[in-house]
Amino acid sequence: MCFVIFASFVVSLGAQNAAARPAAAAATGRPDVGRTIFMKNGCFQCHGAEAQGGAAGPRLGPAGVSFARLSYVRKPTGEMPPYTTKVLSDRDLADIYAFLESLPKPAPASSIPLLAP
Repeated sequence: MCFVIFASFVVSLGAQNAAARPAAAAATGRPDVGRTIFMKNGCFQCHGAEAQGGAAGPRLGPAGVSFARLSYVRKPTGEMPPYTTKVLSDRDLADIYAFLESLPKPAPASSIPLLAP
């Protein structure tokens, strides 16, 4: 009985640590490397060179998706191809996220004379 409780605790602790690892990896991502990976793997073809989104893919940056949501690339639905860890390592994904987060936010519409109220 004690072994079962201990084993459950260890499994639970491992799951918590695994959940913390991607967030830690995202915090240490390299934006310059992420841009290169984003372009090399063809992400720009659907999401745009600045991750602004396009006809085939949604906007990803800046602040378009959380790091947890970016893991969608592992098992996507729809027409997006899967990017398993054989294609994109967790480090690569953290670098792409750092690139997305480094993109400047667009100017507010009110700062554009033709769009100002």
